Amino acid sequence: MLQPQAVIFDIGNVLIEWHPERFYDGRIGAERRVAFMDQVPIHAANLAIDAGAPFRQTLVDLAADYPAWAVEIMWWHDDWRLMVDPVITRSVAMLRALRKRGVAVFALTNFGAETFDYALTQFDFLNEFDRAYVSGKLGLIKPDPALYAYVEGDCGIAPDRLLFVDDRPENIVAAARRGWRVHQFESASGFAARLVAEGLLQEADL
Repeated sequence: MLQPQAVIFDIGNVLIEWHPERFYDGRIGAERRVAFMDQVPIHAANLAIDAGAPFRQTLVDLAADYPAWAVEIMWWHDDWRLMVDPVITRSVAMLRALRKRGVAVFALTNFGAETFDYALTQFDFLNEFDRAYVSGKLGLIKPDPALYAYVEGDCGIAPDRLLFVDDRPENIVAAARRGWRVHQFESASGFAARLVAEGLLQEADL
């Protein structure tokens, strides 16, 4: 079997941890955070942002609808940077090792357009992709098959020569249905083993 021509990285929980619940637990405690997220559709608002809705205005509108939680809602905007942490350093090292070996590396991420542009200023490795497919910029969001089709058409690489890593099973299933090679990210060591098995890296690279 031929090796993959490109490795496609999700970002959240593959290259950078994304656990907003942890941030809120630290600010208001787990019990109050559960109440907040039960009462306020904050994750739905974030999904809308990932699909292209304006970052701040979406949250301002949500705060107007839920004034009792307005402060907590606006933390999602004002303190967003504190929610994307820490970097998964071994994953970043693998991204860079792949590039060093001449393997194309792409991003395919559900990420707001504005937040992604800001993240580029905070995480240098996000500027190192050969191509970045960002849901908020494209108006398409995983696991919509149209987004995977767009990637295929844009990069011109056959589906079975793409290796996609993502932490969410629904995104993996959607890619696999199109014939992509897939790896559900559970640990950096597991992903490293997959890259070695595919012949893309060697143990010495890791």
